[in-house]
Amino acid sequence: MLPLQGITVVSLEQAVAAPFTTRQLADLGARVIKIERPAAGDFARGYDKTVLGLSSHFVWLNRSKESLTLDVKHPDAAQILDRLLGKADVFVQNLVPGAAARLGLSSDAVLGRNPRVIVCNISGYGPDGPYSLKKAYDLLIQCESGVVSVTGTPDTPSKAGISIADIAAGMYGYCGVLTALFQRERTGAGTAFDVSMFEALGEWMGYPAYFANYGGKAPPRTGAAHATIHPYGPFPAGDGKTVFLGIQNEREWASFCAEVLELPGLATDSRFDSNSHRDAHRQELTGIIVAAFSRFTAAQLIERLEKAQIANASLNDMRAFWEHPQLEARDRWREVDTPKGPIRALLPPVSMRGVEARMDPIPAVGQHTRPILRELGFDDAFISKLERDNAI
Repeated sequence: MLPLQGITVVSLEQAVAAPFTTRQLADLGARVIKIERPAAGDFARGYDKTVLGLSSHFVWLNRSKESLTLDVKHPDAAQILDRLLGKADVFVQNLVPGAAARLGLSSDAVLGRNPRVIVCNISGYGPDGPYSLKKAYDLLIQCESGVVSVTGTPDTPSKAGISIADIAAGMYGYCGVLTALFQRERTGAGTAFDVSMFEALGEWMGYPAYFANYGGKAPPRTGAAHATIHPYGPFPAGDGKTVFLGIQNEREWASFCAEVLELPGLATDSRFDSNSHRDAHRQELTGIIVAAFSRFTAAQLIERLEKAQIANASLNDMRAFWEHPQLEARDRWREVDTPKGPIRALLPPVSMRGVEARMDPIPAVGQHTRPILRELGFDDAFISKLERDNAI
């Protein structure tokens, strides 16, 4: 039995944040009923066509769900939503600001119908405050939260290469639902909570925020290097390739000097005998490391770093990650069905003893509409009327 088997989640979701929350609940066995627009579905279905003709975002975020198409503004939609939410354990929504309330789906309204339900509202900036109605996309939240200001090179501020604001909000939505389910086991009562992309990413910005506000200046943008720890980041090898490494303490620094650089006296040089000193003399130290590394190939340096127990990594592209020997050795890949055929999918990162995550198909738009409506007690005549109205 999966941990969330028997839990029903109804989700008015789109894009990334809420679908990431509910997919993880589905991974643990929850039944997730995803409400989509008739015909087109979640607009993330149209982001690209790279995965057998399907969107890469959509296949990542929507396995193991049931797709119910419904025009939520249609006059008959309210009674369908009433029946759905009356049986639900969890309701998740990330509609545009104010839309849920206009549909009669505010937290108070939903809890008034079903006092045991858990309501998770995901938005850009939260339900109140001067930004509450402001549109919010991942890039814009990265800008407002300061991520872009501390990411990139000295000359070029950059966004993160993945949707970190959406992912952060999705993770806190997932954790919030699990916390609320645990609380309900104790109290018998449902609850509601809000997650904003801005505040979720703000939590992740703790280090640079403290550094800047108590240190007097923001950590500099340093590309792939670390802003305050050195050596930490990329260094060229003699064969033109790049090796990444990180030094975390003085024991590692001494080992690095003696066993990798073959310069044991460097460890006690007054310019480099603490991280703050190394950071202050970063340019000098980088020159010494690059000169020492020029005598070795990247493979030889990796071998020396491993022997010295210094953390290191190769710069993998997406193909190298996809074929990574660690994932293969740990049997992390599964096959998931889609409307266009099977694809590979990674198991969720939490490996629970005795539990194999659910990895069911990715649904076609509206694939489960008729069965769900029949399950709710609606007859075929009513369902056919909805079809004629293009309401499902």
